[in-house]
Amino acid sequence: MQFEHSRTCTNLARSFAGESQAGMRYQLIAKQATAEDLPVLADTVRTVAKNETYHAKSFYDALVRAGGNFDNVSLQGAGYPFRFGTLAENLAFAAGDERAEFEDVYPKFAAEAREEGYEEIAALFERVAGVEREHEILFRFLHGAVKEGALYRREKPTLWICSQCGFRAVTREAWQLCPLCKAGQGYVEIALPFDNGSR
Repeated sequence: MQFEHSRTCTNLARSFAGESQAGMRYQLIAKQATAEDLPVLADTVRTVAKNETYHAKSFYDALVRAGGNFDNVSLQGAGYPFRFGTLAENLAFAAGDERAEFEDVYPKFAAEAREEGYEEIAALFERVAGVEREHEILFRFLHGAVKEGALYRREKPTLWICSQCGFRAVTREAWQLCPLCKAGQGYVEIALPFDNGSR
C-alpha cells in the first residue's frame, strides 16, 4: 500500500490540523487571560500553544518524510472542536480536548501506525500523547483555580514570585500588589501544587 493511501497518512494529516487548531485556540484563551489582567496565566497558556504548534510541525515533518508532497489529504469525517466561553470554561474545554488526545486519539493512531509498519510514527504519536497528558493536568488545575477564585491561594504555605521584579514570599495567598514593585497579582508566578505523583 502506498503511504498516501494509508490510515497513518490520514492520521498524521488529522493530527497536524488538530494541533494547529489547538495552538490557535490556546492563543485565544491567552488573549482572554490578558484581557482579564492575568498576564502570567496568559504566558502559561501561550507556552502550551507553542507546544501544540511544535506538535503540528512534528506531524507535518513526519508526513513529508514518509510520503513527500501531496496535492490534498482528504479529512472527511474528521471533526474539530469549536466552542468559546468564559476563561474558566475555556480552560475546562482545553483540559477535555487534551484528555481525548492522550487517552483515545493518539493511542489509536499509534496502534494503526504500528499495524501498518510505521514504528517511528507510532512512537511519535505516543510521545505527543505523553505531553498532552501533562497539558490536561495543567489545564484541569488552572480551570479549578480560576473557577474557584483560588489561582493565588493554597492550603499550605507556597512560594510566590513576582514575575516583574523577582520579589518572593512564602504565604498561603499571594499579595494583591507586589510589596516591592507594586505589580498586580496577575504578575505573580502561578505555583502549581506538587501532587506527589498521584496523577
